[in-house]
Amino acid sequence: MITYPHVKVNLGLNVLRKRPDGYHDLETLFLPCREISDTLEIISGDDWSRTSASLFARYDSCAQAVSPDGRLMITIARKEGVGWEPLEDLTAKAYALLSEDHDLPPVKIFLEKKSPVGAGLGGGSSDGAAALSMISELFSLGLSREELASYAARLGSDCAFFVYDRPMFGEGRGDVLSPYEINLDEFRMEVIVPEGISVSTAEAYRGVVPSVPALRLKEALSGTPESWKESVFNDFEKTVFAAHPSLASLKEDLYRRGAVYASMSGSGSALFGLFRR
Repeated sequence: MITYPHVKVNLGLNVLRKRPDGYHDLETLFLPCREISDTLEIISGDDWSRTSASLFARYDSCAQAVSPDGRLMITIARKEGVGWEPLEDLTAKAYALLSEDHDLPPVKIFLEKKSPVGAGLGGGSSDGAAALSMISELFSLGLSREELASYAARLGSDCAFFVYDRPMFGEGRGDVLSPYEINLDEFRMEVIVPEGISVSTAEAYRGVVPSVPALRLKEALSGTPESWKESVFNDFEKTVFAAHPSLASLKEDLYRRGAVYASMSGSGSALFGLFRR
């Protein structure tokens, strides 16, 4: 089975308060962004892969690992190289998580990683959520969307959003989700991924002072997109822009080119702009 997990952007992100568990409560609107996607193939251990030969032919090297019990082999290809342990990838963790509750056969995972790392677009979370759905379908686990979202929330704070794949308002750690109706058909989205700038979540939170804004995000979003420049904010921008001033310049360039709204996505470094069609 092959799928193409795509990324997301955050429309507004307010860091409200520090939680006793060390995380933060926040509010944000997750929007699917289909312009950037990975390629993910999962097959049972004795099946033939349709993508592996292509990956090895097109990439100088691929990162590959086999789990200690021999039940999972994972191969990851990325133009910039793979700077993480393959068995720590969220696709591998998705298999391990479902294996705790279900008798799964051995599998092979092939991931062509085209979404950026450390850009606030959630590419890794999207891959993990897709792996959960694919494994459930491949091996007839019969998991509902709500059950898949529950598993996804254990992989990462924004993973559950990708199970639903529609605009969702996120609260709590970003894992408390509710459907949100928004129509952006009159706009096109442009996403900019700056080269050479990767922002970790820890870096983004450093210097952020949690606070509850006078105008909450849902109320701010009720205005027109043209009004969002003055009312819909990403609290991470102050910290991240101070460390990477070029990102602030890229945001201003989006406005100079006619965007009605521009913002950094998540913890950065990617930015996006909305332009009227």
